[in-house]
Amino acid sequence: MDLGITGRRALVTGASSGLGLSTARALAANGVSVVISSRSLDRLEAAAATIVPTGGAQVHVAVADVSDPSAAVDLVARTTELLGGIDILIANAGGPPPGNFASTDFAAYDAALRLNLLSTVALCQAAVPHMIDGRWGRVVAITSSSVREPIDRLILSNTARAGVTGFLKTVAREVAAHGVTVNSLQPGLHATDRLTALYGDLEALAAAVPTRALGDPDDFGRVAAFMCSEHTK
Repeated sequence: MDLGITGRRALVTGASSGLGLSTARALAANGVSVVISSRSLDRLEAAAATIVPTGGAQVHVAVADVSDPSAAVDLVARTTELLGGIDILIANAGGPPPGNFASTDFAAYDAALRLNLLSTVALCQAAVPHMIDGRWGRVVAITSSSVREPIDRLILSNTARAGVTGFLKTVAREVAAHGVTVNSLQPGLHATDRLTALYGDLEALAAAVPTRALGDPDDFGRVAAFMCSEHTK
């Protein structure tokens, strides 16, 4: 299927591995120029080498810690400088440390909210006005199935991602008339480094899934790319 986005320009954060990288790959395969970002230049350069663009699309890397709102704003500016504009924002960040109510200090909530809520707010505030001006834009945030049903031992993620879901749904209503769509994808269990860090034995985890298999990050990436397409007006 032609997604109708060849020549579009995208920023993908949290893109040195996992679902962010898979989404960047899928966008580039559909002719979208991408800037991939994370906190590690070495990991970004390795990730960029796995992306195969089509239709003359470009791939750039940009180091940024989006938990710092000013860095998030600067990252959008850098993306527009590299690509000449921004049409698509994939807002993604690694999850905060695990923990429950009893084990999680109050101070940990500040870091979690910066990483998984305020980063998306800052990115949207910087990027969405460009999309409104161009009368076309796509925002897709990668959150978690925990926004529908909290996950044990992930109280920080549960709290921050529920907040960002409310933010995104509010923005979606406000910008829809300008040709800009705002959506969140709420993945469950996909075979990523994050899942390995949380649970260790992925085979045992897969055994508890009805299909007896974990999600494929590349399948997720293709779904995310479709959400950025002309077919999701």
